[in-house]
Amino acid sequence: YLSHFFPFLAEDPTGAGAISLSNLIAVVLVWLLVAIHLRAVRSGTSFNDLITVFKVAGIAAIILAAASFGRGDVANLTTVSATFEELSRTDTFAAFGTSLIFVMFCFTGWNAAGYVAGEMKNPQRDLPRALLLGTVVVLFLYLGLNAVYFYGASVDELAGQAEVGLVASRNLFGERGVSLVTIVLCTSILASASAMTLAGPRVYYALGRDFTPFSFLAKTRSTGAPVAALIVQGIVTSIIVLSGRIDQIQQYAGFTLTLFSSLAVSCVIVLRIRRPEIERPFRAWGYPATPLVFLVVSGWVMYWALQGRPVESVLGLLTVLLGGLIFAISNSPREPERR
Repeated sequence: YLSHFFPFLAEDPTGAGAISLSNLIAVVLVWLLVAIHLRAVRSGTSFNDLITVFKVAGIAAIILAAASFGRGDVANLTTVSATFEELSRTDTFAAFGTSLIFVMFCFTGWNAAGYVAGEMKNPQRDLPRALLLGTVVVLFLYLGLNAVYFYGASVDELAGQAEVGLVASRNLFGERGVSLVTIVLCTSILASASAMTLAGPRVYYALGRDFTPFSFLAKTRSTGAPVAALIVQGIVTSIIVLSGRIDQIQQYAGFTLTLFSSLAVSCVIVLRIRRPEIERPFRAWGYPATPLVFLVVSGWVMYWALQGRPVESVLGLLTVLLGGLIFAISNSPREPERR
């Protein structure tokens, strides 16, 4: 999206094996956010709150502006691409499964409130509210923004475009409007990256707190910032950013996260069977139907994603298997009194 203001970025090489200027800018952004969140938990949280408010308000404004005076075409919302009608059933399912991986990627972070539950004053009350409200807000913003894109441009116009927001907003609002939309969308990406920079290291921190081989990850500054966890996440993120194109990274990360979410949800069933006696401050609504439906749908999505984008999907599968292997080898829990 920055290519709207800096056209030379659009001409940046993204071929196989090439590290583009866009990749390097993304890495700089990663470490800028790491530096912000390294200062202190409070300052990092304040920064994240500020840009999140701007993001939500900005996306809502785009949706309202498009509905009020955008120069779009309602017919775009119901028109199917001729190319889609030529696909076989297998190709259709593969394309649909791959698309849902991208949708799952868009919802990444819906469960991030659980990462910081240990820092909540009343997690039993606040965690369900955060999960439900956050997911509902993202759902409406996601559907609304996609409706704006298709209102502003046809399926064929958007096909193969990385910056679909620019294409649609240019049709809807003209050149001046597309600049404002670009600022909102760039801020939205920044806010999402900041949120995961805040929440993600809590997983590393918990790993270091509970398992001796990873104890270095539990080191914190006097300000409360998990310094080692933040740095390790910054390194891992930088490697992923430099590893390929944005669509490849999204497919890889989306498949990996979908698989890992499935494993996490399956643990609910396993624990209910193996440890029915333990206290559960929060119980899954609609159990066992809700986790089973989630697992079936996720399995279906991953199967067809494997058919549509096998390389990225297999790499995601291997990542989870490698992580499981490392964890099994080094699985040495700390003594209960040290937890």
